[in-house]
Amino acid sequence: MINNFFKTIHNKYNSFFRFIFFLRYLLAIFFISIAIFLIIPNFFNYEKRSNIIKSYLLKNYNFTVISNKNIRFKSFPIPTIEMNNVVINTQTSSIKLYVENLKLRPKIISIYDYNNFKTNKIILKNSNLNLDISELKTFKKNFLSQSKKLFIDNFNLKISNSGKKIIEFKKIQFSNYGYNKNLIQGKVFNKKFKTKITKNFNKINFDLEDTGFSSELSFDANNQNDSVSGIFKTKILNTNIKFNFFYDGQKLEILNSYFRNKNISFNNDSLIFLKPFLNVNSNFVIDEVNFDFFKKLDLEKILNEKEIIKKINSKNNIKFFKKKLKGNLIDEINTSVDLAYGRLNYKKKILISKNVLNCEGNVNLLDEYPLLFFDCLIFSENTKKFLKEFSINKKYKTKNLNLNIQGNLNILNRKINFSKILSNNDYEATDEDLKYFKEQFESILFNKSFLEIFDYKKIKKFIFEIS
Repeated sequence: MINNFFKTIHNKYNSFFRFIFFLRYLLAIFFISIAIFLIIPNFFNYEKRSNIIKSYLLKNYNFTVISNKNIRFKSFPIPTIEMNNVVINTQTSSIKLYVENLKLRPKIISIYDYNNFKTNKIILKNSNLNLDISELKTFKKNFLSQSKKLFIDNFNLKISNSGKKIIEFKKIQFSNYGYNKNLIQGKVFNKKFKTKITKNFNKINFDLEDTGFSSELSFDANNQNDSVSGIFKTKILNTNIKFNFFYDGQKLEILNSYFRNKNISFNNDSLIFLKPFLNVNSNFVIDEVNFDFFKKLDLEKILNEKEIIKKINSKNNIKFFKKKLKGNLIDEINTSVDLAYGRLNYKKKILISKNVLNCEGNVNLLDEYPLLFFDCLIFSENTKKFLKEFSINKKYKTKNLNLNIQGNLNILNRKINFSKILSNNDYEATDEDLKYFKEQFESILFNKSFLEIFDYKKIKKFIFEIS
């Protein structure tokens, strides 16, 4: 029965099976031909064809191959022409990109026809580049704004300013085509990051994974060749920052800036000169501030960064106005701070319910134990009312208060020396009085850190003890 069944099938479909068996030979011939077609180029001398390939890179990618170690063809898994230890720059810059492995994926027709050599894409694998900050715009134009397909894999980028490293990106991946088009991935500060850029590079979104840091950079459409401007927004945990910027290679201007978090909110405008040396001019207007926040700052750690401090030149004006119904003791602060080569000069005016405190002085932050020199004037039209601000009820013979205090304060050693205390021009502290004030100040106000001197409870206790 079964034999009859197979016999019937064989008689009816004999021609079909013969066709299938014949087709397998055609397929075998086809695959063998393809294999031979791809394998033969492995025996070509690509050193002789290198000028054609280099000319193609120059014409289509603006890449000038300065040097390379060797060049060869690989058939599998995808036909690829490889160049090793390649040094690349462009006709319009002196930037040198060092590429361990440059791969060209030629079109099938170009494997044999080098007179019409074309590629599907090129791949730069294991690359390194040291870049000055002034060359960023050129790098973007010549290396990232390619119209032909380009894939960059494991790219390390170090950005410097006058030979000093600013930041380093590692293991960067970038593609200008496909699903991950214009997506940059890599590591910075040992953290993974993702950056999405638009086709014309007028907007960049940056996300540092697992840190709560994200930012958005938008460039103006009318930027000139020698300048760049736009808007920068960022979020760092619970802190929001936004500002307009203008950069021309020499200076960075920050406008309409605001900074917001739970401890402080302020607006500022800054002009930062980068060359020939760093110089900063800023104006800050503080909207809200938690003064207790400053007690947490590690002032000693900041002062230990002397190499950084001596390189900063800045002039800053800081203003604070207490909003209505706020519980801060201070109504208004106006401060100017001038820092140059580690020497800081300051002037400040503080208003407390129409009572005025004016102070000026200086400190050399590069000293091992910086001494803050001060010359302060305190004026109050009503002494009794002034003391009530600290919940102190005492009677004074004179209604007005004019107090001049001079001396110096050792920031790190928590010591103070009063050289002069004069009140209403009718009292001048004796040496014994100055010693007493010093002891009370150090035991009450300066028993911990410098920043805790301004603690309300400590000030209240100190005034009560000496009044």
